[in-house]
Amino acid sequence: MVKLQLELELSYTVFEPGADFFFYIHAACTQYQTVSFESLDISQKHARWEVQQSQNVGQRCLRLSAEPGALHVRYLATVAITHFCAEPAQIAEVPVSQLPLEVLHYIYPSRYCQSDRLANFAMGLFAHLPQGYARAQAICEWVRQHVTFRSNSSNASTAAVDTLVERVGVCRDFAHLMIALCRASNLPARFVTGTDYGADPALGPSDFHAYVEVYLGGRWYLFDPSGTAIPMGMMRLATGRDAADVAFATIFGGVMSEQPRIRVLAESDEAHGVSLPSHTHLALSTA
Repeated sequence: MVKLQLELELSYTVFEPGADFFFYIHAACTQYQTVSFESLDISQKHARWEVQQSQNVGQRCLRLSAEPGALHVRYLATVAITHFCAEPAQIAEVPVSQLPLEVLHYIYPSRYCQSDRLANFAMGLFAHLPQGYARAQAICEWVRQHVTFRSNSSNASTAAVDTLVERVGVCRDFAHLMIALCRASNLPARFVTGTDYGADPALGPSDFHAYVEVYLGGRWYLFDPSGTAIPMGMMRLATGRDAADVAFATIFGGVMSEQPRIRVLAESDEAHGVSLPSHTHLALSTA
């Protein structure tokens, strides 16, 4: 088990009345991820807000209407994550004809993951590979080797095809490209937002992190195509088809944003089965 302490601060200047925010900043509550403590502080006394929970993946959305002026949101959480581990060679693909209905829509194209436009490209690169976890891992490694991580190299309109052409991006872009290539190879894949525990400080301060889950062997397995974080330390916030579904903040109205301030600390207590996140050759799943 991995136990993480999350500290998150968001700061905005609101210029007009009734600016609306939709935040995915709460740690998801799932079978494999337990929130034992959390607190939420919103600086504006007259802001209207509520936290709504999704029924399918345990994620929670903070809906907030703010007044003009400064707005600060502070969220703290203690989160325990249990990982299902498996030998990659033993994980098979699920034939499309046997995919559960709730998984099927993760094989279709979406706004940022234009798998229909990459079908021929993906088939040429990956169709000949043995089916199973190894093929998903090969796609992950191809993206990691052919795209360069560079901060501020993309924008809100950058999609998988753009990243394939430009070969540069941030974790969001790596995730979109891997998802598109997986779907083009008939592998259901989805986008997950979390935190970047273990990222090299040279890449900048701690931040939100985007990674990928691929449906194999009847469950969702973690992949980090950017290679910037330690998968065992990735805390699930929200899950969707791509970033359009689960951006950490979606804002309507005149607002100026500051850089998020994020801190994630891991606890170690071997006597109680709590270990620091580490890299492993095993396939990991938390769904």
